[in-house]
Amino acid sequence: MIKCVNNSFLATKISFSNEISNICNKLGIDIYKVMEAVGKDSRISQNFLNSGAGFGGSCFPKDVKALIGKAKELGYEPGLLESVINVNEVQPLMRIDLLESRLGELGGKRIAVLGLAFKNDTDDIRESRSIPVIRALLDKGAKVSSYDPMAADNVKTIYPDIEYCDSAIKALEGTNGCLVMTEWDEFRELCPEFKIMRRKLVVDGRNMIQCEDIEYMGLCW
Repeated sequence: MIKCVNNSFLATKISFSNEISNICNKLGIDIYKVMEAVGKDSRISQNFLNSGAGFGGSCFPKDVKALIGKAKELGYEPGLLESVINVNEVQPLMRIDLLESRLGELGGKRIAVLGLAFKNDTDDIRESRSIPVIRALLDKGAKVSSYDPMAADNVKTIYPDIEYCDSAIKALEGTNGCLVMTEWDEFRELCPEFKIMRRKLVVDGRNMIQCEDIEYMGLCW
């Protein structure tokens, strides 16, 4: 119980931050500045307040869902915990909305997905936020090129027919847009590589791209 509650609380902080970020985005407010200030409250702390595409991996989703399931077995409806999962499922798909707001229909357009693992420095794709994003792109008829330093082979078991590249620059070549999905350090140095895109539209869900001369859209800021 302690483990499930601990992970559920941390997941709640992430989904709360993402919910607020979506409101801030519509107001033109930088969520990272807001949460930096909020995190200075010692009762809250800055840990797990980074907004982005949501949480993945083997622990947070599993433990929140386990607690939800157990509560329902006991006849209790855990509305807050269900909202944590709902926000997390919707959050990554908002990137698709951002792409469509600039590109229109995605059918036939080539989109780069940078990062496939649920977090950097691992090949773990369990509950990776890239998985539903790729599905949404394919459902809309987009052509997907992808790159991840470690996780490509694992994703091939789910999506064998998308393009897997051995570098970010190859994945970006000739694309109409790019989604940054995982916080790999090498993606922070990509400014020159964006020049080879057909349209230099970058949707960054990890607040890590600092580059001029691109059409930049943050998911939450």
